Amino acid sequence: MSSRMRRSLGLWRWFIPGLRVKRWLLMAVIGAALFVNGVSRYLTDEGYTLRINEMVDGIVSEFFPPGYLSWTFMVLGVLLVSLGIWKWLNAIVTAVTPYPSRMIDAVMERRLEAGYRIVVVGGGTGLATMLRGLKKQTRNLTAVVTVSDDGGSSGRLQKELGVLPPGDIRNCLVALADDEALVTELFRYRFEEGEGLTGHSFGNLFLAAMTGITGNFDQAIKVSSRVLNVKGSVLPSTLAVIRLCAELVDGRIIEGESKITAARGTIAKVFLDPPYAAPLDEVITAIRSADAIILGPGSLYTSIMPNLLVDRVAREIEAASAVKIYVCNVMTQPGETDGYTASAHVRALTNGPDAKLCDVVIVNDQLPCKLRDIYAEEGQLPVRVDEAELRALGVKVVRANVISETETVRHDPDRLAEVVVGIVNDAVAERASYVKFRQAAPSVEPT
Repeated sequence: MSSRMRRSLGLWRWFIPGLRVKRWLLMAVIGAALFVNGVSRYLTDEGYTLRINEMVDGIVSEFFPPGYLSWTFMVLGVLLVSLGIWKWLNAIVTAVTPYPSRMIDAVMERRLEAGYRIVVVGGGTGLATMLRGLKKQTRNLTAVVTVSDDGGSSGRLQKELGVLPPGDIRNCLVALADDEALVTELFRYRFEEGEGLTGHSFGNLFLAAMTGITGNFDQAIKVSSRVLNVKGSVLPSTLAVIRLCAELVDGRIIEGESKITAARGTIAKVFLDPPYAAPLDEVITAIRSADAIILGPGSLYTSIMPNLLVDRVAREIEAASAVKIYVCNVMTQPGETDGYTASAHVRALTNGPDAKLCDVVIVNDQLPCKLRDIYAEEGQLPVRVDEAELRALGVKVVRANVISETETVRHDPDRLAEVVVGIVNDAVAERASYVKFRQAAPSVEPT
């Protein structure tokens, strides 16, 4: 940072809301005025007469009329008091915080700590994308993550070591971590060679090892969160060993999450084996205290639904006072949501756990351009937004451009987070207006 930028930052940082400096400056000014007024009253009560005004008038009368002194002294006094206190505070802060940018970071951190309580439910890369954007808006984040993954590195570790699948948990930890930290890159690192190591990520192995040390997967996540300096909480929806199964329209029963989409059938319903899985107490607590509960983005049947099939989770979401938001997928997923419209996604979300889990649905309002043909060759098409059908289901539709196209078509973390926070702002304001109206409404005596 250049010296000019540093000086500019040192000046303007005091005008940033949230420093809690300006209120004390105002208090000091008011205190000084009260003190001067009190001394003046005391001297008057004691009969002392200080002819200060006459003395000053005699000195300045040769330069300009004394009648201008009232306003001149008031303006000069305010400037001197403000400058003096500002320089005093600046000296203290400079001594404590050598780098002004750290103070700005502290202010931003304080704002984030006072942000909305948001619970995000899902799994896969979609959940990590959502968290990556929301962590810039609030620190009160809770990710409720599926543990039904049985493919890749996670599936191998579950079969060989008996630990719960760590892959989706690792993605969420990394998404909420300090991206500049070297240890974050370490958690992302995936071995490309080595007998028994190929395909494993270091983060998965770390979680598996920590589970062995602590004896508890939940505790292993908490330790990993401290290592990565995670902002928020990452919770598995259950600590039970479960397997996701699907019943297809043609009557086939597919066992295992990784085999469901590979079956290339039409899904009638998904269920857990065993059917009962107890939720974490922390998950229920987070849902009950949330300002907003977000479902997705992510695979409808294999990332979001497994969490909702855990005992009590769907019912608690339905009963929660939070605004419930579903982030609809941008593209259909072969073998899972072929031909699904936006309303079909919402309907499946409701019918699966038999609970109303959606107040607002966010749908993408910008069709992919560059990669559309490539996706079409793989059987993936943009999800059609049938707004009338969505409204018939009793949900509010929010259309927004929330995608970015690079090598893939994915939700853009920052755009999506801004839309989500806007929805929560509206919901909180509407709730506050409703409560205010109810309190102001006159009570009617029964006759």
